[in-house]
Amino acid sequence: MVETGRIRVAKDKADLVKSLISTDGTTGPFQTYVDIIVFAAALGAKHNKRVPLGEISKREPSPIPQEQFIVRGYDTVINLIAITETKNLSVLSFSENQSREKRNHIFEEYANGGLEILQAEFRGAVDYSERILLILSSERIEHEKDSEFDLSKFLA
Repeated sequence: MVETGRIRVAKDKADLVKSLISTDGTTGPFQTYVDIIVFAAALGAKHNKRVPLGEISKREPSPIPQEQFIVRGYDTVINLIAITETKNLSVLSFSENQSREKRNHIFEEYANGGLEILQAEFRGAVDYSERILLILSSERIEHEKDSEFDLSKFLA
């Protein structure tokens, strides 16, 4: 059951999420749990990896109030992922509580999928920041390759 107004993290990903945050004495690449979850959801959506949460983390990180996402402007990401998944604008309805729950549920599952991708990428890594930069660089290079105009196909 979706916890109304809160974004949840799967229990089996809780340690990964904690290791990605920058706290006293650690050098994680993200400032907040919210930043981590949004990054993971975007990564999961990019790779079309939506994974059910299973058991939910109750402590560190506990379910995150949706207001924290809204304050940072990340509610737009939640909405865009929901529209892309459902291909239906009615998922944005603010008059129905079920719509918000559906948006959150979709977002949580993409975040969980993105966290699975990160787990695989981080296997054996010491510096998560460096590995994230490599992931982003490879995505950029792949995008640039796809967007290059190749005149040779017209010359044949």
